[in-house]
Amino acid sequence: MSAESTADRILSVLEEDAQASYAEIAERADVSKPTVRKYIDKLEEEGVIVGYSADVDPKKLSSQSIAMVGIDVESERYVEATRKLRDLPEVEALYTSSGDHMLMAEVRGRDGDELGDIIEESILSIEGVTAAHPSFLQERLK
Repeated sequence: MSAESTADRILSVLEEDAQASYAEIAERADVSKPTVRKYIDKLEEEGVIVGYSADVDPKKLSSQSIAMVGIDVESERYVEATRKLRDLPEVEALYTSSGDHMLMAEVRGRDGDELGDIIEESILSIEGVTAAHPSFLQERLK
């Protein structure tokens, strides 16, 4: 087996179940536990694995709403605005995008009103941010 296919198999298991133990990953990827540990350490060090998270069904959150927010930024202020967006505690994840917006942010708040306030007072107040277009998540289908 090539090193690449081993890493791919380990990553595939982690993408399906970020809480899998080294023993579970080893069994499902058909490698030893020390191999799993070595590859995970290397992938984390190289920045391939940047974190572990839980998938959340927004409909089942009684005290939280989630929106994906498309954000447009002036190109000359892109780096500064992106840094400020990453620092906002309500921004759970921030992605560059090749779609309709330069950035996509996963934003969380207690409810739709709070999400609106976060967008208006925190996101749109950042110098260089020209627009924010929220899509409120309703139900996780997969």
